[in-house]
Amino acid sequence: MLTLRSSCSNFSKSPDLKDLAGPPDQRPGRLRDASIQFITNTDTRRLGKLDETPEFNSHALDALRQPLEAGHVVIARSAGVVRFPAKFLMVLAANPCPCGRFSQTNDLCECPPSSIRRYQARLSGPLLDRVDLRVEVDRVTRAQLTARGARGESTATVADRVRAARERAAARLAGTPWRTNSEIPGRELRSRWYAAIGAMDEAERNLERGVLTARGLDRVLRVAWTVADLVGHDRPDATDVALALQLRTGVPRGVPMAIGALT
Repeated sequence: MLTLRSSCSNFSKSPDLKDLAGPPDQRPGRLRDASIQFITNTDTRRLGKLDETPEFNSHALDALRQPLEAGHVVIARSAGVVRFPAKFLMVLAANPCPCGRFSQTNDLCECPPSSIRRYQARLSGPLLDRVDLRVEVDRVTRAQLTARGARGESTATVADRVRAARERAAARLAGTPWRTNSEIPGRELRSRWYAAIGAMDEAERNLERGVLTARGLDRVLRVAWTVADLVGHDRPDATDVALALQLRTGVPRGVPMAIGALT
């Protein structure tokens, strides 16, 4: 069974670390009590969303690195040090520039290039290295907005595919401490669950060229396993890894972004 429980609104612009760490009396902050709780019969998952992410204080953003990596947040105060669980899914929403109109497909943006670079640099490399999926959303055209019958897959269809993928992952991980691909440590993932022969070649070349870090390579493999579960593959093949790379780097690799197109 899966239910959703809203506990607070999404994070708005925050000038400091109080949303992450909590007040001085060592109570958990809003990061611990994130926006939406996913409650199943075996676990509780949280979803947090930062809107206009580059507008946040850079120290507050970098404070997300520990919980995103370790699944907990450590709070140090004069009264002592405590650790709270903080395992969650984080969604970072951001405009491409201060005016929000920069795009590779039009010239509506009036921001100077230096301003665009400074704005995008507010999201540090170490923070982005912990983000698995990076999706650029273009402006909707009038034709797309007014087209009749141009509908995507139904929620029920996607839900069935996700349910089947979770069952496939659970069967594979039976007898281990983990239930989902995201929980598996990188070393265990590389040594126990292999991709198809040659499937990781392009990802490994990206590692050698510096496009991916070692952490990024592990995260690409995790996403590739999730793609494989969604499309019904026994293990990730080159197409699954290519989509994982495309979602992480934003570089087109000739793979459809829609999972339904791969099934």
